[in-house]
Amino acid sequence: MSKLPVKPASRPEGVGILGRIKLFRQDVFASQPAKLYKAWMAETRTPFYRSYLVNQPDLVKRVLKERPEDFPKSPVIHDTLKHLLGDSVFVTNGEQWKQQRRIIDPAFEGGRLHEAFPAMRAAGLAALARLGDGGEVEMEYQTAHLTADVIFRTLFSMPIEDDTATKVFQAFRDYQRTQPLWNVAGLLQLPAWVPRFRNAKAKAAAGEIRGLLEGLVTARQKEIAAGTAPDDLATKIMTKSDPETGHKFGAQEMVDQVAIFFLAGHETSASALSWALYLLAFDPDVQARLANEVAGLDMENIQFKDLSKLRFTRAVFRETLRLYPPVPMMVRRAAQDEEMRERRVKKGSMVILSPWHLHRHERLWDRPDAFDPDRWETENGKKCSREAYIPFSAGARVCTGAGFGMAEGVLLLAMLVQKFRFEIVKEPTPVAYLTVRAKDGIWLKLERRT
Repeated sequence: MSKLPVKPASRPEGVGILGRIKLFRQDVFASQPAKLYKAWMAETRTPFYRSYLVNQPDLVKRVLKERPEDFPKSPVIHDTLKHLLGDSVFVTNGEQWKQQRRIIDPAFEGGRLHEAFPAMRAAGLAALARLGDGGEVEMEYQTAHLTADVIFRTLFSMPIEDDTATKVFQAFRDYQRTQPLWNVAGLLQLPAWVPRFRNAKAKAAAGEIRGLLEGLVTARQKEIAAGTAPDDLATKIMTKSDPETGHKFGAQEMVDQVAIFFLAGHETSASALSWALYLLAFDPDVQARLANEVAGLDMENIQFKDLSKLRFTRAVFRETLRLYPPVPMMVRRAAQDEEMRERRVKKGSMVILSPWHLHRHERLWDRPDAFDPDRWETENGKKCSREAYIPFSAGARVCTGAGFGMAEGVLLLAMLVQKFRFEIVKEPTPVAYLTVRAKDGIWLKLERRT
């Protein structure tokens, strides 16, 4: 076994633009050169577009925290994901985005996590029952099933076994495996009138997902009108008015938002949880420490307040998000001419923030490729946590569900490790498609603890 956790291969030197596009279509990581792990900024020029990958902490801060409105979401993301996400909060900008956040954010405030926690716990217990006595298991599928269950229980008060929930989960599996993070037409910034030869399977899966979600939203609207709706996240959001305009989400607007809740709360959480289990299998000593921390907990009755006791479990999950950030790159657009590192960044250029490279940057982190949950107690770890750690983005556009995701990750990791010991069956290969996943899955051997 390697001395460090697995890392994807970088782009070979001397590859031209056509070669880069070919590699990009296969996997985003494969199209990136190794020098990005030590570069403060890297410029890419082609006949079609100009982009700047930014790793320098003060520039990352400028884009995400100091002047986010001058660096709106790039249309490349909307162009890629519009068949699934429509005009969701993930892809919109300006006043439309602000209005959406004013409606959504209250549902995810700190106090709401207490209300959602029993549903998270129930989903975790159901997953433990499905895993039985363990054996050799492809964990990406299992964690995706588990986090989808969490989303359906917290959003619509239904378990994954519900027929509609199962269909949505399977359609998302099809979509995730066929939809790249960006499409080439959007990357090249071709005009809107240029035909997009989209992946037919991804488009069909997106259409199926939206159709199923529309049925759930319409049914919930009727329950709200009748006064019989459960007090879950969907009801909270659908009955919330924008305090400034009085606007409420209509059916299609809500479908847009539910799609991104599912994508962000299911896909990204499944990615992080499966990589966390791989890392624990990679380092048995760390796994033993975590198992010792959670050994005495009554998982059937664990409460939200108990998560504060799981400091090492939280450190392991944070370190997982550093090494394997579910969303490896974020794309912004310069709304005006900028100067960065004495270079002119023209209006319209893409500004790319890469949690993957930033979190492993050789000039920022001590032993950047090492799995070390204790780093968060060091001076270097604390400094980098403030300046070079953005698994949920940062600033005004920080993920609404960041607190939800951390609580979910710590809880589910604790539940799984308390019951099972994990060993690696074969080394996975990280690839960046819609989220950071393993090329052929993450295969682990699960053995029940006695």
